[in-house]
Amino acid sequence: MQFFVDHKRVGATVVALFMSLSAVSVQAEAVIKGAGASFPSRIYERWTQRFMELNPGTSASYMPTGSGDGVKQIKARSVQMGGTDNPLTPAQLAEYKLVQIPLLVGGLVPVINVPGIKSNRLVLSGAVLAQMAMGEITRWDDERITALNPGVSLPSMPIVRVVRQESSGSTEIWTRYLGASSPAFAKAIPMSQKPNWPGNTVAAKGNDGMVSALQSNTGALAYVSYDRVIKDKLVAVRLLNTQGTAVEASEAGFRAAIVASDVYRKGDDTASLLNMPRHDAWPLTATSYMLLDARPKDVKQAELAARFVYWCFMHGDELTKGTGFAPLPDRVQARLAGRLLQIQGPSGEMPKFQ
Repeated sequence: MQFFVDHKRVGATVVALFMSLSAVSVQAEAVIKGAGASFPSRIYERWTQRFMELNPGTSASYMPTGSGDGVKQIKARSVQMGGTDNPLTPAQLAEYKLVQIPLLVGGLVPVINVPGIKSNRLVLSGAVLAQMAMGEITRWDDERITALNPGVSLPSMPIVRVVRQESSGSTEIWTRYLGASSPAFAKAIPMSQKPNWPGNTVAAKGNDGMVSALQSNTGALAYVSYDRVIKDKLVAVRLLNTQGTAVEASEAGFRAAIVASDVYRKGDDTASLLNMPRHDAWPLTATSYMLLDARPKDVKQAELAARFVYWCFMHGDELTKGTGFAPLPDRVQARLAGRLLQIQGPSGEMPKFQ
């Protein structure tokens, strides 16, 4: 099923307005600063580098400081773009005078460092992962793990839980998934960007910190974005999805989750992609968003940030391919330009994009 963006089909009026965005050079010494979610940070780094190559004299950067900090910084207007893995509500967007742009879809993946276990060999369920995350299952040869993995030799080794140090959208996705899989987990550890984990854990900052902590601790269990699994050659876990299928994390699995969701059926970009009812869907799939100032004092600065975001949208398919992320359906993508047109300056003036 083909459902990704055919940019030639986007509304003619909107396309005409933005036609020159990816070709227009911006003024010298122009600066775009972004910060927030580390989940998509490597693809944002790829996008900013390419944008600067096409626009000499422009400095574009994105710091992976965590979703909580991304929201905090865009609310304070200390950056022009705030990344978050968890969408703000319409009421929050109105209160903080922000525009929310969905940019891509990715997957969160449980990864392990257990001697003798290769990638995608171990199978876990959401319920067993929840017991591990709560500290109720403490060793890798626990019978609840071995029952899911007949024929797999697991060592009698302590499980080292690696968690995010800062307020993290990935952690909120992780706790939402575990809570949906286990009522006991939901009661003990409410969904949060920075929960109070019981017992001893290893805290790490950002996805890259999680990778380092995982590799440094034998027996570790962590959760990272799928692109880190690919780049750092991590040992991923297969998950039992809602249909009882043990699936591997993959771009195809993220697309399957999109197709089964209200993101695809209704064009609701804030709809959950977790635990979608399809046999090939990755159960830990999520959308990542960018927040922009809807009422900027500096219209030229807002214009530059909007130009960058629109450029990412226009080149989404080619820039996303092979990165470990998936683009959004066309019915979601086609609304993006309209959201950028919600940006207005102090006197109601709209940023000029050409």
